[in-house]
Amino acid sequence: MGKQLTLRQRILVAGTLFGMFFGAGNLIFPVHLGQMAGRNMLPAMLGFIITAVGIPILGVAAIGNTHADGLQALATKVGKGYGYAFTCLLYLTIGPFFAIPRCATTSFTTGVLPMLGDGASEGLALLIFSLIFFALVLFLSLRPANITVWIGKIINPLFLIFLAILVISALSRPGAPASTVEPVAAYRSHALSSALIEGYGTMDAIAGLAFGIVVIDIIRSMGVENDAAIAKDVLRSGALTGLLMALIYAATILMGAQSRGLFALSENGGIALAQISGHYLGSAGKLVLALTITCACLKTSIGLVTSCADAFARMFPRALSYRAWAVIFTAFSFCISNFGLSKIIEYSIPVLMFLYPLAITLILLALCGGLFKHDRAVYLSVTAFTCVAALFDLMKALPKSLQGALHLQGAIGFAERTLPFYGLRFGWVVPAAVGLLLGLAIHFGKNRRAA
Repeated sequence: MGKQLTLRQRILVAGTLFGMFFGAGNLIFPVHLGQMAGRNMLPAMLGFIITAVGIPILGVAAIGNTHADGLQALATKVGKGYGYAFTCLLYLTIGPFFAIPRCATTSFTTGVLPMLGDGASEGLALLIFSLIFFALVLFLSLRPANITVWIGKIINPLFLIFLAILVISALSRPGAPASTVEPVAAYRSHALSSALIEGYGTMDAIAGLAFGIVVIDIIRSMGVENDAAIAKDVLRSGALTGLLMALIYAATILMGAQSRGLFALSENGGIALAQISGHYLGSAGKLVLALTITCACLKTSIGLVTSCADAFARMFPRALSYRAWAVIFTAFSFCISNFGLSKIIEYSIPVLMFLYPLAITLILLALCGGLFKHDRAVYLSVTAFTCVAALFDLMKALPKSLQGALHLQGAIGFAERTLPFYGLRFGWVVPAAVGLLLGLAIHFGKNRRAA
């Protein structure tokens, strides 16, 4: 099979992958989830880890398993046009439209803003902070060969040190046992399914598809050339990354649940983190939180800009260079970040409700494709059925005002009456299964006719 990574190299690759995955949302969402789930923390923890750890790591593995040269090559199994459209939409979502701007704005809102005095201008402070933030992101993104060093050896250890200080301080002196905390309505009877959707907010499942080729390129740069060996190293490194992420999620969810003995349910996880750090670490807590959040967001932004610029340079080789795409995406992210965190989150949710089902089905088809020889008929059938159902999920997630302006109430009512699990925001599952059965019937029908 040829050369494989040593354990030390595998740990370095896993650290780099962890650094690209673990951003601000990966801290904000689990803490808030813990506050909402309370004594139903364990099923909620399981659901969150499935969509925020399991599926993202499978996404990275899907790229390695199919030996695809990036997401576009994988999505082209559905169709050439779909490959371009899905890849562009996915990268723009985890890139300059939502995820990268959210990193900067979350860093500011939860880390820097609490440190400012009452008289400070929030808009001007955000402008200055985001300008410095994206200057650093661009500087490091224009040097992708050093991404393993910057993320794996420098930023990651700093981030983990700051996070460990906060988590250990909180867990060693809990505000209340998690078993005594009453869950909110959504987590009383549907903790697992509610937490599955909460995991969407991290955007990691779609990011996993984007990061796959970056990880493969890093492994190749370490001297591994055989496709089978690369696939195994991707899976092993991904497993190490997933284990570390799951441990951190478990600790932060527990921290959030126990904090309800000290604070009321917060509006979001950023506020909860600020309250927790301030309580346990005093004035130093604000500094620790600011450093933790900023390190997490900085390393994720570097990974996202690198992945997006590389993907567009590969897709449109005659258009712009990698450096030009990196500059464009960084500048656009800087502009979007100054609209504020609330607006970014509000408009990202409907897009995620549409993209996630398509990403999940593509990942599962890629991993199980050997059973049907990666027949395009199966990919096309599953994707078509899933896409139609996911559009209804998108409609339901839109702001009420926009639903009214577009007259979507009739379509949403139709979906509620006809799609199983639509109320749980999993209306795409049964249509995807129908598409799979139809695709397999076409595939095996062709085989019988050929025989």
